Amino acid sequence: MKTHFKTLIIASMLAGAGFSAFAYKEGGHMMDGSPRMERGQRMDAAKMEEMHAKRSADLKGKLKITAAQESAWNSFASAMKPPARDAQKRPDRAELEKLSTPERLDQMRAMRTQHMADMQAAMNKRDDATKALYAALSPEQKKLFDAEHSRMGGHQGGKHK
Repeated sequence: MKTHFKTLIIASMLAGAGFSAFAYKEGGHMMDGSPRMERGQRMDAAKMEEMHAKRSADLKGKLKITAAQESAWNSFASAMKPPARDAQKRPDRAELEKLSTPERLDQMRAMRTQHMADMQAAMNKRDDATKALYAALSPEQKKLFDAEHSRMGGHQGGKHK
């Protein structure tokens, strides 16, 4: 009796997991309608730029940016743009294969360190541009910006709540 019960529970769990995976994958979109990316897959640069431009235009329209705020807005919008593909350099596999394991590890560590420094610089640039824009907003615009920014998880391009 116990083995039948365990088998039934396991079968139910597997069926539920399979159904969840099917329901999640069906349609190729997440619940919010955004395209789903498979693990390891990169979004097309043009599509990413298009999505950024749409979000940026939507936010600018909601905030009703004035001519006096345009400069701060442009700096903000520019800082929020996704990095160009060229900025995300990949190691040359042929060159790495020529190195010994310790040399390869040192090379990868140096590349990782540089990548982290580049990411930190980009995040600082975004933070500074956001603060500059925020300082230029009216109290009503600040309330709207706060609501929009928290909805985005505190940063552009993040997972929407």
